[in-house]
Amino acid sequence: MKHETFPRETTGLSEATRPEVIDLQDGDEFDLRIEAVAKRIGEETVRMLAYNGSIPGPTLKVKQDSKVVVHVTNEGDHEATVHWHGLRLENRFDGTHETQAPIPVGQTFKYEISFPDPGAYWYHPHIREDYGQEMGLYGNILVAPPDPEYWPPAHRELALTLDDILIEEGKVAAFSPRETTHVAMGRFGNVMLISGEAALELEAKQSEVVRLYLTNTANTRVFNVALPGAQMKLVGADSGHYEREELVEQVLIAPSERVVVDVLFADAGTRTLEHQTPERTYRLATIAVREEGAEPPLADDFERFRTNADMVSERKRVEPYLDSEPDKTLAFVAEMDLGTPEGPVVYACPMHPEVVSEEPGRCPKCGMALLATAAPSDVTYACPMHPEVTSETPDKCPKCGMKLIPADLISEGGHEHAEHAHHEHHMEHDDHSHEHVHDTAHGIEWEDDMVEVNRMTTPANMRWKLVDRSTGAENAAIGWRFRVGDQVKIRLVNEMDSDHPMPHPFHIHGAGRFLILSRDGEPEPNLVWKDTVLVRTGETVDILLDVTNPGHWMAHCHIAEHHESGMMFSFDVEQ
Repeated sequence: MKHETFPRETTGLSEATRPEVIDLQDGDEFDLRIEAVAKRIGEETVRMLAYNGSIPGPTLKVKQDSKVVVHVTNEGDHEATVHWHGLRLENRFDGTHETQAPIPVGQTFKYEISFPDPGAYWYHPHIREDYGQEMGLYGNILVAPPDPEYWPPAHRELALTLDDILIEEGKVAAFSPRETTHVAMGRFGNVMLISGEAALELEAKQSEVVRLYLTNTANTRVFNVALPGAQMKLVGADSGHYEREELVEQVLIAPSERVVVDVLFADAGTRTLEHQTPERTYRLATIAVREEGAEPPLADDFERFRTNADMVSERKRVEPYLDSEPDKTLAFVAEMDLGTPEGPVVYACPMHPEVVSEEPGRCPKCGMALLATAAPSDVTYACPMHPEVTSETPDKCPKCGMKLIPADLISEGGHEHAEHAHHEHHMEHDDHSHEHVHDTAHGIEWEDDMVEVNRMTTPANMRWKLVDRSTGAENAAIGWRFRVGDQVKIRLVNEMDSDHPMPHPFHIHGAGRFLILSRDGEPEPNLVWKDTVLVRTGETVDILLDVTNPGHWMAHCHIAEHHESGMMFSFDVEQ
């Protein structure tokens, strides 16, 4: 291509609009257009991509078992497809490069889409997904069941997308048309976008029950969503309702997952939708709760925690599979090769630069392979958390007590995070802790703690692999074959014996849907139909795939940079 990067200028572009809610009936046709827009984010106006001019794209509301036709016209930067995430539709409309020819710029493709399951779904690119999603190409689909009692009573419902975006020097951080970057951890953003807005403001009435459909459209960030001062009831996830409704303090949502919660705003006042991590709390949106009461009163209904008979039946059905051997075992593994500098070297952890060794090995804190780094000649020691604290000797930091380490190593690791955080001028947060909390707390990498190392990783020096432990086949070489009606127990093993152990959201396209059987041998306490599961660092998760749909289907990690670097495979389902 003639550009070193994809275009980033906003001259002549239309301003991004707010997304519409489109009600589609069985047999309706709808036009969806991919185009560049100018989007205001904080103090900056940046070039982004949009469906029908809005970020997110239109929310499509449809009825279960209906079918619609969507004509997608590509006026974007490069060839495209649209993947209808989570839908068990006809294989030729799945929207991957293996099921259709990509849509060239200026051309249109007709998708025929069916909606066999209730729940929250979404649509997004499946070619250069890392670029398209980051730039704003995502939108929700809400599928309403025919049974009015399927969901508990609520006054209204609202679909919210959770995202982050990396802004540098007033523009979206550059993307290369030739290769994907940030392959190690995925591209973390420094600005939160909730339904496309950096400072979303919502309203509610006192005693109102609002159903929130939350979709994580971020490239890599895991969200932990809370709403202090309001009650939150977990009612559903990817493809329908839970076995049992329950009150929750927060909900964890990995990239591409959806969670359905009912929120009761019992009292008037201002509430804050938050993303809570072990290290800090981010403000996502503010909700002004008016004193005007909501009608009819639903507080009593909210306080009933229903058990859903269909999912109770599923528990009985899958019980024999809990102790059975898996049909397939899939391991998640990383191989990193960033080269070795000339001359004397030491080995350091990019995420914990205080971990230094004279020999190759692994970080005792996170399990990551230590990377070769040029050994400093004239050593100056500094604090990883307070790099302004320096010394000629390896003393301890007077501010936090941490051991001082060679200053050259800080520039390779921890100081990057401090500099990165310094530029998070749009990201409002309340820091509840002055201590550094290991970013893989609870098996999750909450932030990019090795910014420069992550930025320089590409598929050429960082290889993510899905490995079939029965055959040794990796990624595209995996050749699974199933038949409609099969019940396939798949064991997902997130290997610690990996150059970069980290969590992975594993997604299976529309061959079927699955139930999570167990995590590290403990049975899943509350069942719900899923298409994506987060497998935390070092965790083993058993799922049971209900194979219902013939065709050639994909399965992959839904961290966009991992998917684009090859962490995916396809399998076939026969009638």
